[in-house]
Amino acid sequence: MQTRQRHEWKEETDEGMRIYRGTYHSKEWKFITSMKGTRRDPAVWEEVEEVTDAHWEALRDVLFKKYQRKRCPWKLIEDIDKKLGKEPL
Repeated sequence: MQTRQRHEWKEETDEGMRIYRGTYHSKEWKFITSMKGTRRDPAVWEEVEEVTDAHWEALRDVLFKKYQRKRCPWKLIEDIDKKLGKEPL
């Protein structure tokens, strides 16, 4: 049974705090992003058209921290390493 996984991270930009979300479903990653919203002004999410190595590195960092706490399978990290052209450990 395939489950959907969602992982988020934040980056400080000149415009303010930007939130990224990587969703894994059916062996495929999808990235969306938004500027941090408030209670009165909820965040509007938009799809990331060009996923860069920086996005993959940030996602890998989030997943590795979760893996250390036994909240993420190692297979996901290996898949990202392959996308980045790195040899898995």
